[in-house]
Amino acid sequence: MIEIRRSKDRGHFDHGWLDTCHSFSFGDYQDPNHMGFRSLRVINEDRVAPGGGFPTHPHHDMEIITYIVSGALEHEDSLGSHGTIRRGQIQRITAGRGVQHSEFNASQSDPVHLIQIWIRPEHKGADPSYDQQDLPGFDSPNQLHLMASSDGAHNSMTIGQDVSLYTCVLETGRSLSHTLGDQRHAWVQLISGSLSVGSESLRPGDGAAVSAEPRLELTALQSAEFLLFDLA
Repeated sequence: MIEIRRSKDRGHFDHGWLDTCHSFSFGDYQDPNHMGFRSLRVINEDRVAPGGGFPTHPHHDMEIITYIVSGALEHEDSLGSHGTIRRGQIQRITAGRGVQHSEFNASQSDPVHLIQIWIRPEHKGADPSYDQQDLPGFDSPNQLHLMASSDGAHNSMTIGQDVSLYTCVLETGRSLSHTLGDQRHAWVQLISGSLSVGSESLRPGDGAAVSAEPRLELTALQSAEFLLFDLA
């Protein structure tokens, strides 16, 4: 079964410094029919204007992953971490018992386009921590690149939940498949281009929730960048 979450149906707010779309309920966007999918709680697509950003604010008991589409994002937190994340890198915050952080566009001239993901952790009250790293194999198209996983396989970022998160740029006309294990589910989030997921077609910003499907067949109708979540 594949259910499509269309981009136009997401929560959308334009605050001037921030243009944001919420796939699931978040902040002022409340939709009881879209509270997440499995352990996946938040997918926000943010475009932050030059110099703009989020002042210091708290989080707890959430795995927070940031993926940069373009531009650069500067991060600082109560753990003493300070860094700038760019395309080709991934950032992970384990909020655990509690952490405060700020996020700002690192440029005064160019916007930053990012996807921020929240995943409910398997266990609450973990020690808070921060990490960022280069994405292995990121520049190689037409294959899934594992970004984050519960066991840190293939040099991926380790997160505290049974989720494998992949990124891919699939060139026009190319296809790939992904096998889902027993009782596994998937979410596909299209960032750009056009992508078929089984018999369904996605446009930028669309998401697809997949259950009871042993295999995912993905084809780029137009060169497509997407995220794939393999979920318990």
